[in-house]
Amino acid sequence: MPAENDKLVQRLQESMFEGLSVNLKNEVLNLQNIGEIDNPGSYVSVTGVCGDTVEMCLNITDGRISDIKFMTDGCNFTIACASYVTRTAKGRTIEESLQIEPEDVDKYFGGLPEDHKHCAKLSVMTLKAAIDKYRSELKGIK
Repeated sequence: MPAENDKLVQRLQESMFEGLSVNLKNEVLNLQNIGEIDNPGSYVSVTGVCGDTVEMCLNITDGRISDIKFMTDGCNFTIACASYVTRTAKGRTIEESLQIEPEDVDKYFGGLPEDHKHCAKLSVMTLKAAIDKYRSELKGIK
């Protein structure tokens, strides 16, 4: 029976990933930065046009994103995009992170399906909103 279960799991994974790029498959199988940060330097929640919401929190140390996490109620594409965006931003300066664009996410994944391109946009918008909130709160402290 275990061998039959393994074959069933393999067929399900193959059908689930059919037509998706290697990078997208790898991101889904190796998601990063899911969760929350205790006492983050910034926290935002952004809801996209599709109704998916991405929550993102981050800490910045010496002008670099030292930690970043996300949570979402979105689909697998939103989850993969948010994982990629947070993974890419982590360790970068604020300015470098602000250069990440939805087109970069789409390109990395080898072209998202047309009806899921907004997932990349939502993830990038959320990152930029978290950085903007961090900057505005920092100005309010001074």
